[in-house]
Amino acid sequence: MANTVVHNESIPSSRKKVIVLGSGPNRIGQGIEFDYCCVHGLLAIKECGYEAIMVNCNPETVSTDFDMADKLYFEPVYWEHLWEIIELEQPYGVIVQLGGQTALKLAKRLHEKGIRIIGTSFDNMDIAEDRGRFSDLLKELDIPYPRYGTAFTTDEAMEVAKEVGYPVLVRPSYVLGGQRMRIVINDDELEKAVLSLLKHIPGNKILIDHFLDRCQEAEIDAIYDGEEFHVMGVMEHIEPAGIHSGDSHAVLPEFNLTPLVVATMEEYAKRIAKALDIRGLINIQFAIKDGKVYVIEANPRASRTTPFIAKAYQIPYLNIATKVMLGANKLSDFTFEKKLTGYAVKEPVFSFNKFPNVNKELGPEMKSTGEAIRFIKDLRDPWFRQLYKDRSMYLSK
Repeated sequence: MANTVVHNESIPSSRKKVIVLGSGPNRIGQGIEFDYCCVHGLLAIKECGYEAIMVNCNPETVSTDFDMADKLYFEPVYWEHLWEIIELEQPYGVIVQLGGQTALKLAKRLHEKGIRIIGTSFDNMDIAEDRGRFSDLLKELDIPYPRYGTAFTTDEAMEVAKEVGYPVLVRPSYVLGGQRMRIVINDDELEKAVLSLLKHIPGNKILIDHFLDRCQEAEIDAIYDGEEFHVMGVMEHIEPAGIHSGDSHAVLPEFNLTPLVVATMEEYAKRIAKALDIRGLINIQFAIKDGKVYVIEANPRASRTTPFIAKAYQIPYLNIATKVMLGANKLSDFTFEKKLTGYAVKEPVFSFNKFPNVNKELGPEMKSTGEAIRFIKDLRDPWFRQLYKDRSMYLSK
């Protein structure tokens, strides 16, 4: 048998390296927004004097342009490929906060192999990702949250639903874009939803939350450096809770929330960021019912709305957040002058004309394929008034 000669075109340099993980192919729940995050992260890494290495496999993104990173690995964002790159390059660390859920899911493997995760530690990210651990944290911090339980079988799910009370939100853990998330109102619907989950995602832990019906939803994107906490933006959703945040119109800044509610949201967000010892970005989603603020979830990474806020306020938030992750700067090193007159509205983009057989009714499972930004001078804008009027359609259901 002839000897096989292996050629390696990648010659590692002697420079200190930082790897950025991208989000892979664009798909529902994870798209071009994270490319923006990665691009600005790469630029910040270079400015800090590191060699910037990009790992992504999407030719439709700027982050994979040949001249964007110091070195590009056009590879699938899977562990097998990443580990080979790490063994060769021996990086100072890896950034998982900029590539959405795909990058974040690799944090556990990196942690197990002893690879430095730049920014927030794996264990603290896992607390935010694990519904049980996160709810325990919220309880310790005296922050309200919807009652919840976990199950692995239909019988266990029934018991949890009895305890938390219908309606309930049924979802698998660690999924993208609200995949197979359902709102159910009785035992029959719950059984169907759980059997469907067990069939399509076997072995996955099932989360069952009490669904706060007919309430308002809002979210905060923020940066924490271990000492200072900065709220990038408070966004108020037009559609009520129950519509996936990716499918909702989000208004920046908030327009119909009371000062007390906004102050409460910001206080809760700060408590969570400090408790998780966040280094870099965090996104927190809230539900407001009868004036009471509940925390729905926290994402210890860049969200789809981070680029939206950066563009609306004309502040390089991703550049700043990356330098905070690297420990190169503190938030006190920067000034934040928000340049927005009026309001910016995140407008979801749907492609139902391309998928005519898809159910067009919006719910907790994301269906939008992108987003646009619309600027309005004030709340009297005709387009906005019609949009706000249409939300009654969801509230009446």
